[in-house]
Amino acid sequence: MSEVVKKEDKSGAVSVRVEDDLRQLKPSLEKVTVSEGRTALNTQALNIRKHAEDCLKTVNKQQLVLPPIEDLQKKTISKWTPCLEKISDVKKQRENLPGAPAGEQDKLALNMCLPNKRSIRHQKSGKLLTDTHRKRANEAKGDRIISGSVVNLQGAESKGHHILVVPKEDFGTDSKSTCHEQPVCKTKAESTYLRADKDCTPTETPAFATTSKSMVPRSPQSLPVDIPRYLFTIRSGQIDPMAADFCHFKQCFVLCWSSVVDVLEALQKLLREFAVPLAKVGGERLVELSHVWDSGWSQRYKGEGGIEAAAIHIQSSWRRYLARTAYLCHCRRKWAAGTIAISWLMHAQLCRVRKALQARRFSQLENSRSRAQHLAANWKRIQSFKRTIIHIPSLGYSQRKRLNLRGFDILQNIQMSRLCDIRDENVEVIYICPQHLGNDILDYYTSLLKCDGATDGADTTTARASSSVRRYIILTPEAVDYFPTHNMCLSTLLKYSPQTLKHIRNLIQGKHAYIVGGIAHVDDLAVADELGLPILGPEPAIAQHYSTKSGGRRIFVGAEIDVPPGQGDIYSLNQLHETLAELMTQNTDVQRWLFKIDSEDGSHGTAYCDTCHLSCYKWALQEYHRYGPELWNPKCIQETVLLRYLDEIPEWLTHYAQPAKTSCYPNWACFLKTFLRQGGVVEAYPPSNSVTCLTVDLLLEPGGEVTMFSCGDQLHGGCKLEAIGSIVPQSSVHPETLHSICTRVGRACLQRRIVGYVSVDLVTFLDHNTMEKKVWAVDLDITYSNQLAMTQMLLMMTGGTLNCRTGCLEAPMPISEKCFEHQIVPKAPVGNLCAVIGNHLFHSDLSMLYNKVFLMMCKAHGIRFNKKTKQGTVFAFFDSSKRSSIGMITVSEDLQRALATFARHLSVIHQEISIPKSQGETNFMEVIKEIEDILQMTQNKLQREAKPAS
Repeated sequence: MSEVVKKEDKSGAVSVRVEDDLRQLKPSLEKVTVSEGRTALNTQALNIRKHAEDCLKTVNKQQLVLPPIEDLQKKTISKWTPCLEKISDVKKQRENLPGAPAGEQDKLALNMCLPNKRSIRHQKSGKLLTDTHRKRANEAKGDRIISGSVVNLQGAESKGHHILVVPKEDFGTDSKSTCHEQPVCKTKAESTYLRADKDCTPTETPAFATTSKSMVPRSPQSLPVDIPRYLFTIRSGQIDPMAADFCHFKQCFVLCWSSVVDVLEALQKLLREFAVPLAKVGGERLVELSHVWDSGWSQRYKGEGGIEAAAIHIQSSWRRYLARTAYLCHCRRKWAAGTIAISWLMHAQLCRVRKALQARRFSQLENSRSRAQHLAANWKRIQSFKRTIIHIPSLGYSQRKRLNLRGFDILQNIQMSRLCDIRDENVEVIYICPQHLGNDILDYYTSLLKCDGATDGADTTTARASSSVRRYIILTPEAVDYFPTHNMCLSTLLKYSPQTLKHIRNLIQGKHAYIVGGIAHVDDLAVADELGLPILGPEPAIAQHYSTKSGGRRIFVGAEIDVPPGQGDIYSLNQLHETLAELMTQNTDVQRWLFKIDSEDGSHGTAYCDTCHLSCYKWALQEYHRYGPELWNPKCIQETVLLRYLDEIPEWLTHYAQPAKTSCYPNWACFLKTFLRQGGVVEAYPPSNSVTCLTVDLLLEPGGEVTMFSCGDQLHGGCKLEAIGSIVPQSSVHPETLHSICTRVGRACLQRRIVGYVSVDLVTFLDHNTMEKKVWAVDLDITYSNQLAMTQMLLMMTGGTLNCRTGCLEAPMPISEKCFEHQIVPKAPVGNLCAVIGNHLFHSDLSMLYNKVFLMMCKAHGIRFNKKTKQGTVFAFFDSSKRSSIGMITVSEDLQRALATFARHLSVIHQEISIPKSQGETNFMEVIKEIEDILQMTQNKLQREAKPAS
């Protein structure tokens, strides 16, 4: 307290000296002369700068209180009053002060001439310290006071809302706050106002005030201070939204909160810019400020110099708009130029890459043609020497089709039975596998390939078995791990596997070798070029052209073979309707029409529609019988039926056409969309209740010969258009007739530069009009078929041969009599066998059993293959992970026993692996039903043949 008293006494003494200086200033001010706007004032006698500095230092270190506003209006400036009437500028300003009381004119005029004059009353002595002294003292120091100034926001000066900013060093337990206000002129229309408050009314209180304890009066002489309502704290320019005072303020003014938010954000930004550590905000004044926030700027242009300020603001805004517009236009042009340049560079680079790829593929094609010519010239010699066959069972479908296939790697590995080519002692096999196989499958095929059906002595058999194991190798490209979900064909995976390619080159070095692929793809040429080997197959472009439904039909027509009534290369809906109407008019006995998508195989891209649902079909039959077959051919007679068909076909197809497999295409609309986009064929289904389908596998040798490798009657599942197995050998068509048909097809393919393995699908039925058996060629697949792969396993297990010219599966039978050393070993007798092959048997519950456990279960039920009798059942496994697909071959002495054994074994496996309450997905039962129907038909046929004999 003593320290405070000493400082107060010192402040009083300074105030007395200031009053003395002002008395000396009065005579000098009376000498002021005004002439023509030029004013001269003798201020040499004024020597109060030092006193002002001393006073400012003293006052800044003590606690001050804002005086009540009502007292400010009562105070008058004592000691001296300048003669304002003699100063023209001041007088002119006095006239521009409307509404001011007569007694206050002098004070208002003085406030306009001098700096913003505010009085600060001392707490004890009551001395008056003007802001004029403080300002001059600060000007002597060259400082600009910011801390402790009253800072107004946008338009707040018109309503008297202000903020008191407290210096950081004034906080603490013994801190002494000061309330200093200095005017700061506005430089721009967009800048923040820093001005003193001149128009405070007695009822107004500051919108923002400090929380220092020095604001509380210490004595009865202290002036009263109005306490703002709804106070909340802002620390370091940030509001704590969870603070109780702020939540209370927000709850009270929730209805107008949207307008308060903008003012709060501006206030926080201002406090952060000036590094204010703590501020107390009066919420009620803040809400009042928010009401005039948007219109606050317009007050500036109503005051002094407002017209000039508005003009400056308009001009600057217009220039800014022009500059901004020009800049944005420049940016758009620069961006467009950059985009064009980048596009051109990318286009040029793409063209270079395309040209390089075209040149490389052309080089690969030329090299492939050169190696194919060498293979054709030396084919006979290569076949008679030791050779290496590289099997790549690649499915070179289009990308769209590959991505839509489930279990694509398993589908490519279904032909793993190609390993059985080693039954020829001159053949070594390198099998490229599309997935990593487990040891269980590798061990199984190792033991399987040791059994080659030989009937020689024990020593010879052991030697051949060990030789067989050394003559095959299974390789998996390393790119399988890099692209696990891309469904790439095997040739593409091998192309991107340099380590596997290097390994193959080392294995075939100095040997005769060639590649046997699957469905042709352009990457087959790249792999062949990397290995420097020929491909036993056509060029990819030729294969893709003739492997479609329309392309196969053209080959059959060129070979002069009977084909179903139909038309290929259909790409529009009108063409489909017109073609179908014409075909139905010419073939009234056909009761079902098939629609096949060109690029699909099997039943995946096939739909059908029955004519019995057509309302005019009976009337068309009556018209046909009325004219008879001989008079029905002229177009004029068929025209009425043709027009009637054209009217009803669109609605007939919409309501009654349906895909053969709804898993691929759920309805006719989806099927038709793909059919018209890719093209397709319309064909007649054989007009008979008894139709047999068969598949023949041909080898079109590069030397020009046609060889039949396999033939079998098809086994169907739930869909009668999908083959999932076959009966070998076939018995539906006479062998000579079949050989003649296949020879003509093979020669037609060779004329179109198609070599390698091809598969021909035929249908045979009894024509009720002529009572003759007809054979139609319905499909051509230019690839190595699943039936051929399983046939190779069949021949490997039995050690026999399949003679397609005679239609017999011949295998050496075991010798029952024992031979002594001096006796000559008799030649093993040859017996005829029949086999039932399941190419792709599926059961989801098979995945619950490992392959070894599955084989043990089958062995327990007597499902096994007898190597001596060459009869029994053998399996083919395709993968080690899912294990839901298998192949199965059953061999027996006659057809009925082979079919019955196959069906019985399937039934046993189904009962063992199926869960009673939840049946898994399977085609076992469909195959069993198909076999039962065949057995019933065979039994009926035997009974009819036995009746005349009796």
